Formats: sequence, C-alpha cells, structure tokens
Amino acid sequence: MDREEFLRDLRGLMAIESVAMLDPDEAHPYGSAPAAALDYVLALCERFGIRTENRGGKVAWAEIGQGEEIVGILGHLDVVPAGDGWQHDPRGEICGDRLYGRGAVDDKGPTLAALYAMKELQDAGAPLKRRVRLVFGQSEETGGWDDMEYYKSHEQLPVFGFTPDADFPAIYGEKGILNYELRLPLAGSGLLQVSGGDASNMVPSWAEAVLDSAEGPVTLHTEGRSAHASTPEKGLNAISLLMERLADEGADSPLVRFYQEHIGFDSTGGKMGCGFADAQSGPLTLNAGLLRTEGDQIVLTLDIRSPVTTAEAQVRAAIEAACAPYGMELQCREAMEPIYMDKDGQVIQTMLEVYRQVTGDHSEPTVIGGGTYARAMPGIVAFGPMQPGRECTEHQKDEYILLEDLFQAEEIYRMTIEKLANLEATP
Repeated sequence: MDREEFLRDLRGLMAIESVAMLDPDEAHPYGSAPAAALDYVLALCERFGIRTENRGGKVAWAEIGQGEEIVGILGHLDVVPAGDGWQHDPRGEICGDRLYGRGAVDDKGPTLAALYAMKELQDAGAPLKRRVRLVFGQSEETGGWDDMEYYKSHEQLPVFGFTPDADFPAIYGEKGILNYELRLPLAGSGLLQVSGGDASNMVPSWAEAVLDSAEGPVTLHTEGRSAHASTPEKGLNAISLLMERLADEGADSPLVRFYQEHIGFDSTGGKMGCGFADAQSGPLTLNAGLLRTEGDQIVLTLDIRSPVTTAEAQVRAAIEAACAPYGMELQCREAMEPIYMDKDGQVIQTMLEVYRQVTGDHSEPTVIGGGTYARAMPGIVAFGPMQPGRECTEHQKDEYILLEDLFQAEEIYRMTIEKLANLEATP
C-alpha cells in the first residue's frame, strides 16, 4: 500500500464534516454532507477500478471478486459532531505518529483501510471464490440505520463478514442499546431553560441552565470531558456537574432532586435500580447524554448499554419506578437487542488467526458496549481497528489513531478478506 496516497485520500474524506440528518431531502436521504462523503469514496473506487453500485443515495457499495456468495464489510461514512475545544484540526491532521480528526477511528479511517485492502487484492489478481462487498453506511451514528434496512430489503445479504468499527482481536458480542427520554414539565421545575450535550451516545462535554431565582435569572455553565457513551467512566459528564452546581445553588427543582438521587456521577445504573451485570458482558452502563428544553417540557436523554442477558423490560421497569415520584414520564426511543455469537466459530477464529499472525498478540475476543453494524445483518462481527490497550478516543475531542495501527489494520483486513472469501464451506 502507498501510505502517502492512503493518508491523502483519507484526509480528503475526513475534511467532509459528514454529520447525518442535518438537511435530508429526497436526493440526499441522510443529508448533503454524508452524500458528499459517499460521492467522494465512490470516486476513489472509480479511480481504483473497483466496481460500484449506488441505489439513489440510500445505500451504495464497492465490490471485487466473483462467485455467488458475498463476504460483507459494513463501514460508515457519517460521524458525530466534532464539538468545540479541539487542539488539532477535526477535519484531519497528522501530528507525529498520530492521525487526528473526527472519523480517524470511527469510522472513516478503518473503512478506507478496508477499501485499500480490497484494492490491493484486486491489483494483485488474488483469486476469490466469493465476491467481497464493502457497503458504505451513512446513518450509523444516528441510530436509525435506515441505510442497512434498505439494503436488507432490496439487496443480496452477505453470508458472513465484519464491520471495521470496534476493537481487535474481534468482538463476539454487543450489549443491548436503550435510548430513553425522560420528560418533565418546565413549569414548576425552578428552571427557565436547560441545554447540554451534542449527541446521546456521547458523554456531554458542556451543559447550561438558567435558574429562576429570587434575584432574577441566573445562568450556570459547566464543562466536562467527552467520551463514548459505552464507556461513560472515561469521561466527565457536564450534565452531572450542572446538576451538582444547581443543587449547591439551592435549586428547588424535581429534575435536580431526581438527578442527584438516581444518577449523579454513577454510570452503572445502580442508583437508578438497574445496576444489572453478567459474566459474559459485565455491568450495565448509563449515560445522561442530552438535556434540552422542548416547548413546555424538559427532556433528559439516557443512553444505556445493557448486559447481554438483561431484558429491556427489566431496565425500563426500574427507571419508571424511579421516575414516578417526580412526575417524570419515560419514553423509549430505541431498544436494540444484544447480540451474542459463538467465539469458537469459523469466522471469528479465521479473524483471530490473521490478527495473531500479524501482531503476535494472543488476546481473546471480547464483548463490548458499543453498537456497530454487526447488529444490522446476520453473520457480521466487529473487527478492529483499535488494538488492545490503546486509548479509546472515538466521539471525543482530538479523536486520533496511531498511524502504525491504521496501516496494520489495513494489512489485517487484506489478509482476512482473502481468507474469508476462500473459506471452503459456509459456516
């Protein structure tokens, strides 16, 4: 692989701030910026001589090889908002041994690494018994996944494959993902306005409230540290800081009382009564990701990652019981079932074999709290790009990946794609 060419192409893609659903229309179903990112990668494919299909902007892919069956690679071109406070350019900057920018890890860097891996295989004339299809998603971060739903309804499904959107050595399970809105009347809340956070699947880095005090309106602002909602303990929740400040100011608010008594700085759900855990996937995580005033209501959005053996109804019942005394209403906006796969199966074992050959690392596959396109189709597992023990920076300020890790991921993907395309039998 020409590393300079790869980085130049990747930085061009990262320069497109492809946050989904900002301005969707019929021609651009996920918005103009994700559409621009899709046009960019399809132009790269044309330059590489890789065949492509674009189904009206709803879903598109690149494909190499021959055969009746498909090995699927599911990447996504949309990103979460960059937010403020970066020390490096969120549109892509190389500094020392790191590539900084939104999408470096999640998911533009690894998606382009998979595309370059396909290019290498095609350029080398590698014999492939199955077609290899890289599907370019545009709405992964929004949680709707309309792109993958459209694909499943209209196109041939892969027999197996991976999404390059998590960790090495491989992911064989993902926790359930629950998105709840807690609603409370603004009248009687003691607050005039509230706001905080950029996306529910991010630990909020800022929050603000206007307190209705006897001396007049008082504005309070807090700054936290962002992290991915699946690992809230790695961030510092600005909404939690704000509620603490409001309590210190003596705010007579059911929202503040509820938050302090049932959330605070606890990210396990224990204070809420839903601190479930299991041996397979560990403890539940709870992130208060968004706070806003919506008409005559205050809305607090919770992102919860539940253990693979915990039913959504168990979590919902606990939160409803906690909300009831405060006059808060719970609405479920998303409930994604957990997935749990056989880690000794042929696909994961093939991935492990390649990973261990390239890195010399014999770490075991794991279960994560993140939600990836592995949930979108049967037979897909999450695979890379993050090496074990590396700092997780997706959804954070100054998101970065080590250049050597990115180049190594491309090598792992190239070797894995070739092996999966030539497995003797469908698992």
